[in-house]
Amino acid sequence: MTSRALPVLDAGMAPRPASSRPAVRAVEGLSEFVTDDLALPRFHVWTLGCQMNHSDSEEMAGALAAAGCAEAPGVESADLVVINSCAIREAAEQKVIGRMGVLQRLKDANPALRVVLTGCSVRADNAGQLRRRYPAVDLFLRPDEEPELVARLGLAGATAPGAMAETFQRLGRSITATADRLPVTRAASVGEGRVARGSAIHAWLPIIYGCDKSCTYCIVPFSRGPERSRPFDEVVAEARRLGAAGYQEVTLLGQNVNSYGHDLPAQARFGDVRSERTLGRHLAIDGRPDIAALLRAIDGLRTADGAPAIPRLRFVTSHPWDLTDRLIAAIAECPSVCEHLHLPVQAGDDTVLRRMGRQYSADSYLGLITRLRVAVPGISLTTDVIVGFCGETVDQFERTLELLRTVRYDQVFAAAFSPRPGTPAARLPDDVPAAEKRRRLNELLAVQEAIGLERNQAWVGRTTEVLVEQIRPPRSHDHDPETGTEPAGSPRPLADDHVRLSGRNREHRLVHLDGASTLLGGRVQVRVDRAGPYALVGSLAV
Repeated sequence: MTSRALPVLDAGMAPRPASSRPAVRAVEGLSEFVTDDLALPRFHVWTLGCQMNHSDSEEMAGALAAAGCAEAPGVESADLVVINSCAIREAAEQKVIGRMGVLQRLKDANPALRVVLTGCSVRADNAGQLRRRYPAVDLFLRPDEEPELVARLGLAGATAPGAMAETFQRLGRSITATADRLPVTRAASVGEGRVARGSAIHAWLPIIYGCDKSCTYCIVPFSRGPERSRPFDEVVAEARRLGAAGYQEVTLLGQNVNSYGHDLPAQARFGDVRSERTLGRHLAIDGRPDIAALLRAIDGLRTADGAPAIPRLRFVTSHPWDLTDRLIAAIAECPSVCEHLHLPVQAGDDTVLRRMGRQYSADSYLGLITRLRVAVPGISLTTDVIVGFCGETVDQFERTLELLRTVRYDQVFAAAFSPRPGTPAARLPDDVPAAEKRRRLNELLAVQEAIGLERNQAWVGRTTEVLVEQIRPPRSHDHDPETGTEPAGSPRPLADDHVRLSGRNREHRLVHLDGASTLLGGRVQVRVDRAGPYALVGSLAV
């Protein structure tokens, strides 16, 4: 059996006219019909970053599997490595850059190995930098080009239609690809069963691609293009399939998921949608489907006994601009919608928020929190925060800490600011020293850890529904969730038929428990016995 080196049909990074279409060369196409025993490449997909990246990776893995490729357990045994990158933080890009030497050594040992880089690190306007930063990569694909992966690797066969036409638009000083093709290709992937879902319990369901917001620090609008919503009925149909397949939890995805629908045509059946943004840029959505209508439609899917076809429904990531009263009401009134919302705030000082381009004030954000907690008592709230943004003073940072103490989030995802090339913030003076950024980050994390511990300890003695998602691998020790340190002596013993399990409750808290492996994928009642700042520990309720 001969090893097959992929031809890599790299169409280049420069924008092509929208009407151009590369010709499929007959010789290369006919090679697909050669009767030699050729080995299709074994692939490995390495995914970094957000939930949308994980969903995109499922589509790419499914397309490769549909082309006849087998999945390799790791990079070392693969003939094709697909890296789905993240560029939101510098650290994420450095992870990929740090693997270039390893990948080059693997290529030296296996000349057939090909490496593809996609995700937010690849944009329409950074072609000149990519090959210098990622020398082991053979093919670069923007996120909107990911549907072309199989064709660009020469795996699509002689009758394949070839690469799709590219369209671009200018966003400020940068060129960005549109996301027009992605809703269409998602429908094809789902309809043809080409989504290699990573779990039989939880499923990602993308509903909108791209971003129209103007946050000065963020690269997403440049890498993923403007917002494009999937058709309403198509999303509901995919949700119906997931419910019929037995998925216990579905998460609706979008860079700004609650912007869904504003770009779709108005229809009479959505005549009750009469709302406008109260924050950010004006946006009229009258008569168009919104995420509130979508949540209600999916929540309305029922089994024969009247239960929700999808027991748990979530959505990420939300933007304060689009948290409407309609959406808050849908969260409160739909039984399947979980009592958790991730609502990034980024900073607690109005001057910093204006510099970030967030277009809301701390007070208006706090007003949203108040309305949420009135409508959904006990809702769990998580957020994102950036410390050390351009020009942030100590007093301004203290106002962010004060906002955390006021809101009392259940979890905070925090990072020190790192300028991303191509964003407006990259032209602002990055004037907070690195050491001061680390100090502020550590202080913020310490404040939040204390808040998280206190909020989790309030669960001790309560019973909560947990969706059991994984069997935790055996370890030589267990950390005490109250202190985060290793307890003295041997790990606690397990019953003969028990394993260590973990899952999340409806409020998205991580819960550890011991039980039979047959509990995996089920929803069980757990009594909380102990709590730490990041997780609960409990036992099956009798």
